[in-house]
Amino acid sequence: MAARPSWEGHLTFNLVSIPVKAFNAVGAGTGKIGFHLLHKGCTERIRYKKVCPVHGEVSNDEIVSGYEYQKGQYVVVDKDEKGDLRERDDKAISIDTFVTPDAIDPIYFSGRTYYLVPNGPAAQKPYAVMFEAMRAHSRLAIARLVLSGRGHIAVVRPFGKLLGMTLLAFEDQLKPPGPFEAEVGSATVSAGERKLAEALLDSATSDFDLHHYKDDYAEKLAKLVQGKTRRKLGRTGSPAAGAVGDLMDALRRSLAAQGGGPRRRVRTGSRRPAAARHRRRS
Repeated sequence: MAARPSWEGHLTFNLVSIPVKAFNAVGAGTGKIGFHLLHKGCTERIRYKKVCPVHGEVSNDEIVSGYEYQKGQYVVVDKDEKGDLRERDDKAISIDTFVTPDAIDPIYFSGRTYYLVPNGPAAQKPYAVMFEAMRAHSRLAIARLVLSGRGHIAVVRPFGKLLGMTLLAFEDQLKPPGPFEAEVGSATVSAGERKLAEALLDSATSDFDLHHYKDDYAEKLAKLVQGKTRRKLGRTGSPAAGAVGDLMDALRRSLAAQGGGPRRRVRTGSRRPAAARHRRRS
């Protein structure tokens, strides 16, 4: 497998321990066009420095983590101390319980999903047994784990031929709806209005297919960047052909990864420098 796992450890429940590897289900940077922050006057890159107000700029090895227990007063917690707390938990996705699919409100899903695959030949059998049992009985597993130095709760569920794991938000991480409910008035809905709305919903209800949904904003943004790039090259002259080709290719590949992209080939201009074209006309 070409991709590198995001995590390796064991999927555990009671005395069952299955070696697994976790792979991020969402491709890093897919469909995204990266921007840099520039100085408006000269378009030079903005740089950030880590500065102590007493000693000036400091290096990374001089920086530690601190908790402010009083205004301006801190206790320092070393990396080793934090590492000791999670050393054992770092290597386990510990299943607490199993639930039915409707037991979890979608509001708790964080959007971070991983594919769990068996790690090694010895893991194949127990992995298959767990997968088949969960699929046959329509059960999801609620588990705890430590990932990227933080504790998480997750749901593990059959996904295609794999087990998928999606991180959930903790209860205390969600804002309570009460303060926002005050924005909803007390309008009265008549029976006729409700029936009309229900008829509209029924007529617009269909099978959900995520393939129909694309990142239209990324395509529009790519076209904007392409247009501004062509105008910029027209004013300043073309750089090396590879640089333009690489930019256009990167934009097209980003859009293709989203399943969209221009329907026709985007021309990037002549391969010959602009000056050479002017000389030929003269």
